[in-house]
Amino acid sequence: MMWDKRDWYEFFQRASSPWLRRRPPRPVYSTGLNRVLPAVGFSLAELNDAGINIEIAERLGLPIDASRIGTYAPNVSVLRDFVRSALKPA
Repeated sequence: MMWDKRDWYEFFQRASSPWLRRRPPRPVYSTGLNRVLPAVGFSLAELNDAGINIEIAERLGLPIDASRIGTYAPNVSVLRDFVRSALKPA
């Protein structure tokens, strides 16, 4: 599928516009050796523990990885802080 002029215009508008508050956090996971590595996205359990449904997560630009299982407590606390600041009235 080829992009037309309107698609490119919309892409550049979104790419050049700054985030309203701050960038979405990136998820990590613990390797068990006192080390963390970046994850593809937040697990559904982490979103649920933070009180976020999938529609809100997608609207806020949060990465979601449905194949990840379990929760990592720092991810949940970062999600709560991000959602609190993102949904705060301007």
